[in-house]
Amino acid sequence: MAYNLLKGKRGIISGALDENSIAWKVAEKAHEEGAIFVLTNAPIAMRMGEINELAKKTNSKIIPADATNVDDITNLFTQSQEILGGKIDFVLHSIGMSVNIRKNVPYPELDYEYYTKGIDVSAYSLHKMLSVAYKLDAISEWGSVVALSFIAAQRTYPFYTDMADIKALLESITRSFGYYYGKHRNVRVNTISQSPTKTTAGNGIKGFSDLYDFADSVSPLGNASAESCADYCITLFSDLTKMVTMQNLFHDGGYSSTGASAEVIEKIGKGK
Repeated sequence: MAYNLLKGKRGIISGALDENSIAWKVAEKAHEEGAIFVLTNAPIAMRMGEINELAKKTNSKIIPADATNVDDITNLFTQSQEILGGKIDFVLHSIGMSVNIRKNVPYPELDYEYYTKGIDVSAYSLHKMLSVAYKLDAISEWGSVVALSFIAAQRTYPFYTDMADIKALLESITRSFGYYYGKHRNVRVNTISQSPTKTTAGNGIKGFSDLYDFADSVSPLGNASAESCADYCITLFSDLTKMVTMQNLFHDGGYSSTGASAEVIEKIGKGK
């Protein structure tokens, strides 16, 4: 059921790879809620994914952009305003990559070139997007920027290796830039810390399936789906959340607040 929460709003949605992506679900929901937007991803990711199908479904244009390249980001914001006919009202940062995870490099042995690449792609990219938008005055007053995070920014998950550090930096950038952009144009900047979610990226992490089942057992509401995360993003893009900024918002069925569930304790007891 649509509520026209984003009627008349313009946006940029990054990171949609395939129909399992949270960004893909956000684009579908934003379209249903009346928004117009452009889609963007790195050229290599676009070759791997199905973004053209999403663009057709949502009547959207695609602007390829390397989120680590300031010139590409400048072109993204400039072209987006031209295509959409005005300043941007919402931005989704759904960008994350760890070569160390992909190559199964354990945390004590991180390859620092891979580490730096992961930081640039997954965290610095948010600062670069916000900095370019700030300089171009590309985001409208009371606009909203949302980036996707994970609880490993606060707690240790050994298999998440360098991405835990990177997500912590992402959340720090959100708070710091949220202050400056709030003072400048009342722009809100937040992160959503999502449940383990069966996306293409998530399924590529060793041990993810076990974590998914564990979190689902601990969370009183179960794991939040990609679709429900998209719903939450829409509320943060809307005018209903104008005073929410600089926050890391847990969207995880209660997992982050639950020490142990009766179900998990029972399973451990049976294993003795």
